[in-house]
Amino acid sequence: MHQSKTGKRLQPNGKALKKGTTRNYYFSYLLLKRFCQKEAFDLRIKPIRSLNRREIDIERNYWKKFYRKFTDYLYNDCSYFDNYVGLTIKNIRAFFNYLNKDLSMAVGEFHKLFYVPKEEIAIFPLMPEELYFLIHDKKFEDSLTKRMKDVKDFFVFGCTVALRFSDLIALKKCNVREANGQYYLSVRSEKTSTDSLIKLPSYAVEILHRHHKVKKRLLPKFNIVNLNKFIKSLLEKAVFTQPVFVSRNKRGVAIPLKVEGNGPKPVRFCDVASTHTMRRTAITTMLSLGIPEQLVRKISGHAPNSKEFYRYVLWSQVYQDEETDKMFEKLNEKILIA
Repeated sequence: MHQSKTGKRLQPNGKALKKGTTRNYYFSYLLLKRFCQKEAFDLRIKPIRSLNRREIDIERNYWKKFYRKFTDYLYNDCSYFDNYVGLTIKNIRAFFNYLNKDLSMAVGEFHKLFYVPKEEIAIFPLMPEELYFLIHDKKFEDSLTKRMKDVKDFFVFGCTVALRFSDLIALKKCNVREANGQYYLSVRSEKTSTDSLIKLPSYAVEILHRHHKVKKRLLPKFNIVNLNKFIKSLLEKAVFTQPVFVSRNKRGVAIPLKVEGNGPKPVRFCDVASTHTMRRTAITTMLSLGIPEQLVRKISGHAPNSKEFYRYVLWSQVYQDEETDKMFEKLNEKILIA
């Protein structure tokens, strides 16, 4: 872990590991430590060079037992879902690969027996009409406190440029370029090192002008935990409270989620909103309004074969189909009248 933090251990492409990756390694280490303490599990790793066939079979059974007990701990004691369990198992597999390849310890390939569970989490972006309301409804804006107006500005800007929260919060005045009266946002993604040049609409430029007194940064500063809470409150005030069905998987079984409070309540759209909603809304809005996929992908920084990006394409296609049906209905009505 120390080598990952200090940059001595590199990715296969020669780049240093991201801070988020090393942070995930640390959390996986803490989970292993707590598991061993609670279950009194003696965690050990043996090189297999000097082991005979019987001893290798014992090691294989040992690691099968570890995987079963450790995943039981993650699901039952920690109440984690498939994605986080999968991330933790993936980190453990990466550690075994490090021992084998980087340290040449020859600890065997028992880690390949560890299944990595995963699930596709539902996408909940704003519809274009909802984003239009947040941008242009002055009566709603006047009803907000100054802090919530800042939240709305940050959220609307994020729903326009398709950047991750880490990139939005790092934006500086030098990221804005002006040419022939047009404003552009020039950004290099912290996560993917992808360069993007995004033309800003007039309402996004107005947001930047409103916050021009902010030192160095382009937008108001927020802690991600607080901003997630503020976004939920903002969309609740905007009455984006339609019920949505949300489920998460445990061992591949979908479990419907409820909002805790005075008894479980149905999940509303505002309850599932977060900083991720901004990027998802921007991408699906661009696709829904007819911008070609390759251009949207260039702006968002997704790889050409990204499965995540394809999910946005499917979601936006549903919206396009609905709008097309409305057009055909109106056309059909005129034909009948004629």
